[in-house]
Parts: sequence; C-alpha cells; structure tokens
Amino acid sequence: MDQVLLVLRGHPVTLAELLAGVAVVALFMLLMVQRSVARSARARADEADEQARRAQETEERLIALARSQAETTGRVQSMTEYLAQRQGELARAVAERLDASSHRMGESLARASEATHENLAKLNERLALVDQARASLGELSGQVMSLRQTLSNKQARGAFGEGRLQAIIADGLPRDSFAFQHTLSNNRRADCAVFLPGDARPLLIDSKFPLEAVTAFREAEHAEARRQAEARLKQDVGKHIRDIAERYLISGETQDMALMFVPSESVYAELNEHFDEVIQQAFRARVILVSPSLLMLAVQVVQAICRDARMREQADLIRKECGSLVADVMRLRDRIANLEKHFGQVGEDVAQAAISADKIARRGARIEQLEFDTPSPAPAAAARTPAPDTDTEVANDQLPAPLGFRAGRAAERDAGRAAE
Repeated sequence: MDQVLLVLRGHPVTLAELLAGVAVVALFMLLMVQRSVARSARARADEADEQARRAQETEERLIALARSQAETTGRVQSMTEYLAQRQGELARAVAERLDASSHRMGESLARASEATHENLAKLNERLALVDQARASLGELSGQVMSLRQTLSNKQARGAFGEGRLQAIIADGLPRDSFAFQHTLSNNRRADCAVFLPGDARPLLIDSKFPLEAVTAFREAEHAEARRQAEARLKQDVGKHIRDIAERYLISGETQDMALMFVPSESVYAELNEHFDEVIQQAFRARVILVSPSLLMLAVQVVQAICRDARMREQADLIRKECGSLVADVMRLRDRIANLEKHFGQVGEDVAQAAISADKIARRGARIEQLEFDTPSPAPAAAARTPAPDTDTEVANDQLPAPLGFRAGRAAERDAGRAAE
C-alpha cells in the first residue's frame, strides 16, 4: 500500500493515496450525478407545472376564442345583412344617378348637337362670305391688273386721268358752269373749262399723269439711277407745265392761271415732298398743280362762288319774298290777337257758368237739408225790388221759403212744448 506508483511534481504518490483520490473523485462524481438528477427532476417538475399552466391558459384561450368566434359570427352575420341592405341602397342610388346622368348626358348631347349644327351653319355662312371675299379679291386683283395695264400705256393713262377729272367736275358743278374739251381761239383743246359767274374767261384744267418718271424715281436702287430718274421727272413735269402755260393761258380770253390735274395723290405727294423747285416753277408759270382732293376743294369754292352769284342775281326777288313773308307774319299776329280775345271771352263765360253751377249745387244741398230759415220778402217789397240781372247780385244765395212752410214748423214747435 505504501508502494510508490508515480511521482507528481516531485511528490511520490502511493497506492493508498491513489485509491483515496479515486474514491474522492468517484464520490464527487456521484454527488454531481445526484445533484444533476435532482436538478433534472426539479426541472421536469417545473416543466410539468409549466405545461399544466400552459394547458390551462390554452383551454381558457380556446374558450375565449370560441366565445369571440361566436360573437364574431353574429357580428359578421349582422354586418352581412347591413352590407346587403347598403348594397341594395347603393345599387338603387347608382341606378338613379345613372338614369339622371344618362338624361343629362342626352340633353347635353342634344344641346351640343344643336350648337354644333348652329356653328356649322355659321361656319358655312362664313365660308360663303370667305368665298365671296375670295371672289371679290379675285375680281379686285383682275381690276388691279387691268389698272396696271391701263396705267402702263401712256394713252390709256391719259384717258384715265381725264375720266377722273370729268367725274369730279360733273359731280360737283352745275351742268352749265363747265365744258369738256373746250376749244380756244388758238385751236387748242383743254380737258376742262370752268366758267365763273360774272366772268366770261374760263378757268382751264388739264390732266397730266407723269407716272413713269415717278415710278423710276421710286424704284431707283442706287444714287446714280435716282439722280437720272430725278432729272427725267423734272424734265417731264417741266414740259407739262410749259405746255399748259403756252397753250391755255391767253390774255383776255382765259383766266390768269390754269390748273394741272395730277390724278394720283401719291404722285402729287411725291412731287411736293421731293421736287419743291418744280412746284415753284409751276407757280411762276401761273400753273397750279392739284391732286383729286385739292380739285374737290376747288370745286367746292366754285360752288360757293356760283351760289353767291345766284343769290346776288336773285336779291330783288329775295327782298320781295321777305316783304311778303313779313306781311304774312303781321297778318298772322293780328289773327292771333283776335283769337286771344275770343279765348278770353270764352274763359270769362266759362267762369260765370261755373259760378252758377256752384250756386245751384249749394241750393240743392240746402233744399235736401230743409234749411229755409230766411224770411220771405213782402210782396210789395218784392214788387218794388228789381230782379237781379246776374247770379252775382244775390246777397246770401238763399231761396225764399214757400208760403205756409214757416207756419207749419212753428205749429210743430208749439205742439212739442205742450207735450213737454
């Protein structure tokens, strides 16, 4: 037993110590196993208690779940009924709204259809107007082209100017105060001659249309071309001015000045704006350049002169007519005065008749009320008193009481006193 079996860290270990150590380890392991078994048993017991508690809770929960399920089933059933009712109401409401919407939509579609038809009709009318305007534009374009072709020809352009001149003069002046293509003593024919009142010398008007020179001046692209066009325009217009001054200004036969009619406002404006020396040249030559508007103004001046001349010629007749008018007015005034007198007499008669009617009404009222207290006049006095001529001479507007009427009333009063 004392035999050394091994040396552990310099300490000899005998068999007895080894057996004792083994026994201690075995005892310790036994204790550990016992403790583990006890702990396992206690754990199983706790687990069994926990399972029992859980089973009880599960049973309670199942009972509560069953109760909740029953309540839920009732609620679901009532909800199902409520939903069915609401679904029916919703279906009816949807049907009604669909019907109303369909009706409104039908009305809207009908109105939209009517509006569409109206718009289409208006559109067709406008398209017809557009077609008419297009046709008018086509005709206008044709007229413009014709006018352009007319103005491109010098002779046609001259005829156009003479036509405008004749139209303005014929529309504004009396027929006997002008003449077209008037022949002078030098066998020259002016386009128009206007005769002023009290003067045998006519005012001559000649139409000139320097369109080509003005067009070249407007369309000049550079300074040299513009200078050449300017020189050409001055030359053409100057020649026209000299021709009018030499042909149509005859001393003692015509007026001291003549008119050169330019039948285009734009051409006249171009001359006045850029060619002042040409205007001055014409003024010195006693030739006045006029446009259509200025010619119309001159025609109005001639109209005023003719009207004043006719008034001077008819002055005696106007004076006689004014005297007759004054006599008629005096006669009318006398007749109005007589009529006023008659109206005054009639008014006075009407006033007197109204007074008599008022008196008759008041007397009738007194008769109705039996008011006859005024004593009747004596017969002798009545015979001596003259009868009134008018209603205004009656003093108190009362009628005399009938005979015996006052006596009757006195007897009634006496009878009343006796009764009392």
